[in-house]
Parts: sequence; C-alpha cells; structure tokens
Amino acid sequence: MKTLYLTRHAKSSWKHDVIDHQRPLKIRGEKDAALVSKEVTKTMLAPAKIISSDAVRAFATANYFKDAFDISDLDFSVDHELYDFSGQKVIKAIKNLDDSLDCVLFFGHNHAFTSIVNMLGNKYIDNLPTAGFVAIQFDTNSWSAITVGETIKTIFPRDLK
Repeated sequence: MKTLYLTRHAKSSWKHDVIDHQRPLKIRGEKDAALVSKEVTKTMLAPAKIISSDAVRAFATANYFKDAFDISDLDFSVDHELYDFSGQKVIKAIKNLDDSLDCVLFFGHNHAFTSIVNMLGNKYIDNLPTAGFVAIQFDTNSWSAITVGETIKTIFPRDLK
C-alpha cells in the first residue's frame, strides 16, 4: 500500500518585485498553511518523507507541515523539478520514489497538482485551492506501478473556517 499526499502551496503575495520563483506567502497564506497543517496532523499519519518545490512559496508552506508533523531535516527535501506547472515532472518524481517509502507528501503548484489529483485519485476536484491537501491511497507496493487510487481525504482551508 502506498499513500500519496499532495498539497498546493498556500496563497502567495504579488506585491513584491521578485521573479515568480521567489514570491513569498501572504499573511493569509501563512494562516492557511498553519491551519491546514494542524488539521492534517490530527487526521493523517505522518509521511515518511516531505518533498517540496524549491519555490519560496512552496518551501514556506512545506515548512508548516514539517513542523506540525515533526519531520526531521533528513526526511525533508526540495526538488527544483517540482517547480512544474504541467505535472509531467511531478508524476516522474512520484513514480521514481524509493519503494521503501510508504507515504510521501509533495508540495507544488497548479495547474499540475489539480491535474494530478484528478488523474491519480477517484474523486474529481475542480480546483485544488491554495493550501489544499489531498491524500490518495494505492493498492500497490511499487510507486512505479501506481495508476488510479482512492482519494481518502481532502482538507481545504475554506472547510476549516
């Protein structure tokens, strides 16, 4: 059994004069990341590993979950390939995971993450919102063999307010 957690980065700020990759979280994004990460830790098992896009907004969101789950630095990494909006590189990263990992949490971007949760999960999600969390479980022992799994949990900021 493999379990994939996917979380879109929290709401980012456009008011800074920086390139897209460097955009930070808005105050609302920080609050939503804290809110969702706390709720996720109440209802879901801790992932064996967290992997985040290296974009500032995704990395900052991932750190809220890292702290909430008390994940060690050894089990937390960033991957520039997850700064992907089509989803092809994210799917490749998922399918190339080490099979010794049963549960992994990824942080990234739309449109990739909405496409992936709909391609891999069995529950249609119109738009994965910022700071939105989705868990999908697969009846397989190999990440490379995953196809469509069961969407077992969604947690969105709007549902917690």
